[in-house]
Amino acid sequence: MSLTRRQVTTAALAAVPLAVAATGPATAASPQGRPRGRTLYIAGDSTAAQKYADAAPETGWGMALPFFLRERPAVANHAVNGRSSKSFIDEGRLDVILAAIRPGDLLLVQFGHNDSKVADPTRYTEPWTTYQDYLRQYVDGARARGARPVLATSVERRKFDADGKAVGTHGDYPAAVRGLSEEEGVALLDIQALSIALWQELGVEETKKYFNWTDVEQDNTHFNPPGGIAVARMVGAELLRRRVLARRDVRRLDEVIPESWISWPEY
Repeated sequence: MSLTRRQVTTAALAAVPLAVAATGPATAASPQGRPRGRTLYIAGDSTAAQKYADAAPETGWGMALPFFLRERPAVANHAVNGRSSKSFIDEGRLDVILAAIRPGDLLLVQFGHNDSKVADPTRYTEPWTTYQDYLRQYVDGARARGARPVLATSVERRKFDADGKAVGTHGDYPAAVRGLSEEEGVALLDIQALSIALWQELGVEETKKYFNWTDVEQDNTHFNPPGGIAVARMVGAELLRRRVLARRDVRRLDEVIPESWISWPEY
């Protein structure tokens, strides 16, 4: 279950636990004292975030990820538009997650789109120094609480060269995530490599059906429902392949997911 816009804003400003608000009553112990099941927390940017009615049909892949997971782990999507690994921490959003996360939970981290904003000191990080330093705070914070961190490279934008070849747009950031994953022994979901391969397979015109192309907008960064579903499927499959999740935890990886399953709350 995703956070509402109001819950995200209130929690970040107050820096208080959001265990129940983020994932519903099942995140707390039951009246009989039984422990809650696992929760998968997402820390990320607009490509993963919950979208609202004023942004439809824009779709974050975190909105579709629950379609590929069984009841547990539940998904607590804390990703927010425009955030980098740095600004997410500076705004207290990692603190909110760490106040709620419990032993056995998962923290899936995907940043990079906004870390490259050189002109914005509130968001910019350098791939091989500050970017890795900030990502380590997510890794260390999860581990200190008995949770398992998972790193993901940034999903690729839609960009092709004159010969129709899909082109990477993230510079050294994906390589820095791969390096940190190896150094820290953290499971890696290489969504950048998988997504650029899919865009190449689909080609210049077909990829428009996966991104937020409308009559008034040609957005090559954010997804529409088919794109959000496709990337969420990648994430689910990689969580299984990397043995972060077991076969019993996932579902529908080979099934068609109706676009109508995506919904956009009012706020």
